[in-house]
Amino acid sequence: SHGVGAHYRVCCLANYIPASYMNSPTQQYSRYVSVPPDEGVRVEKAITIERPISYVYSFWSHLQNLPCFMRHLESVTIRDELRSHWAVKTVCGKVLEWDAEVIEQRENEMISWRSTPGADVDNAGSVWFTNVLDGKGTLVRVELKYIPPAGKAGAFFAKILGEDADAEIEEDLRRLKALLEKGEMPATNASGLERGLET
Repeated sequence: SHGVGAHYRVCCLANYIPASYMNSPTQQYSRYVSVPPDEGVRVEKAITIERPISYVYSFWSHLQNLPCFMRHLESVTIRDELRSHWAVKTVCGKVLEWDAEVIEQRENEMISWRSTPGADVDNAGSVWFTNVLDGKGTLVRVELKYIPPAGKAGAFFAKILGEDADAEIEEDLRRLKALLEKGEMPATNASGLERGLET
């Protein structure tokens, strides 16, 4: 498991975005609000992972790692220092896609993002990292808001999250905990880990 962590840590540190760059005026959608404060579905979940904060933060900040433990996330493709392209595959085989941008990032503390105009699913969120267990563990807290798309796409998306959004995010975090602590996924989805490690 330590070998897996070392591999990801090297990759993630290479993709770290300095805080000074995150505040740069080059952000194209600096005034765009993907999910207004009074709209959308809100989900908040947290879990403690028995790994140092630098280890957990490095893994998450390399966004291409996210499909390793997020069951419905098909892929995350890095566009540039700020932007990425996300694809979610529904149980019916339909793929929902959107571009996202990192709007704030503080090393070993937090990452915030939002979808950009034209997204199949308007969404925004943050993940916070807090030292616990005398520095031997990390509390990971995820806050997510999204607006389900209308029509058939909305029905497909509801089957992924919908009323079960809390349960889905909670399960994803349990999978992340297993992956980072033990280097393996729960037996119910071992193939997902193998796919992630190959990537």
